[in-house]
Amino acid sequence: MLSPLILTSAVLNGLLIGAVYALVALGLTLIYGVLHIINFAHGALLSAALFAAFFAFQKLGLDPYLAVFLLAPAFFALGYALQRFVISPASHGDDRNMLLVTLGLAVLIENALLYAFRADTRTLDLAYGFKSIDLGFTFLSMPRLISFVAVFAVALALWLIMRFTDTGKAIRAVAKEKLGAELAGIDVAHIYALTFGLGTACVAIAACLLIPSYYVNPSAGNAFVLIAFTIVVLGGMGSVPGALIGGFVIGVVESLSGFFFGESLGQVGIFLIFIAVLLLRPRGLFGASA
Repeated sequence: MLSPLILTSAVLNGLLIGAVYALVALGLTLIYGVLHIINFAHGALLSAALFAAFFAFQKLGLDPYLAVFLLAPAFFALGYALQRFVISPASHGDDRNMLLVTLGLAVLIENALLYAFRADTRTLDLAYGFKSIDLGFTFLSMPRLISFVAVFAVALALWLIMRFTDTGKAIRAVAKEKLGAELAGIDVAHIYALTFGLGTACVAIAACLLIPSYYVNPSAGNAFVLIAFTIVVLGGMGSVPGALIGGFVIGVVESLSGFFFGESLGQVGIFLIFIAVLLLRPRGLFGASA
């Protein structure tokens, strides 16, 4: 019989893993909720953000947890510019074209990273990178624990922005009814770009939280985005609370699957849930139909 302490340990570690998954999914579902497109460039942007965090430490000596205050605004600006000056003009207002443009951006960014940095895998040697906290019955990774707290801080900041600021109200109006918002005088193109920027800033924050205990290469972000898509479907397309809760659920499922079936099969449980949700509840936990 399995010890309750071992299961508790697996669940706790799953929650910590799920926190970063949730942050990646948060940016993805935010973009979907307003623009109503799936951003295929999300994984490539995460890879770019991992490289940015890596070189911020290597070249500037900037700790990843401090680099977030530099990279989050920088990637917000990048996301804003991509949506306003590349994705929107190239798509000509057609959602299907937007999907193709983001897919093209993903290929372009990933190959640019591959050309610039080759396929080598890089890691940071940080003093706290492999530190853990002893709870008596299990050990919790310090970087993952910091990520867990940071994700709640980011989610709270987003909720406050969306709930109490004029910009947040404009974003919610555009998400609810684009034409009505336009008739009310809201600059929809600006709100689209702003939302894309916020989603890209979430990716930069996730990269800074990941880099102390994770590797970076030109395709590193893709593994996280595949899981993030599952989380978005599970939580409900466009649902921010759903992305947060879905991230924790998926983290726990991955941890328990790895425990019962072995580390190499840890993600089997994730994709079984993905298929089950599509079959039984395609609208997800909190969202509209996926």
